Amino acid sequence: MARAFEIAPWRQFANWSVARLLRLGVPMGNNYLLTVPGRKTGKLHSTPITLVERDGERYLVAPYGIVDWVHNARTAGKVTISRGRVQEHVDITELEPADAAPILKQYVHEVPIVRPYFDADKDSSLAHFEAEAPRKAVFRLVV
Repeated sequence: MARAFEIAPWRQFANWSVARLLRLGVPMGNNYLLTVPGRKTGKLHSTPITLVERDGERYLVAPYGIVDWVHNARTAGKVTISRGRVQEHVDITELEPADAAPILKQYVHEVPIVRPYFDADKDSSLAHFEAEAPRKAVFRLVV
């Protein structure tokens, strides 16, 4: 059974550290700072994320489940991803489970730290990832 996500103090510190480095423009692979307005207050919230690139498209994955930024992104229909002073304002489209499955599998393969939060492992079939997709969210970035 996949572990439930809890924001432990070490994770808060890691997110703060990575977010700070991204704000300074330090390149960190496919890591970006995601900013989205709150669905209730409109206040901007930011969190570090890892994008998946596949077939010339970029995808935003919620490996820890349907957390606050997912609700906010669904409501807004657009997000901002940034590194340093470079910002991209992009529309997003949420994928259906069948379309999300290969993206989730790639994500689990490329980002090992999230593996405990998935029932499927990196060698599981696409059917296992499709079954897991409703508990995660995958968005295509529409530029």
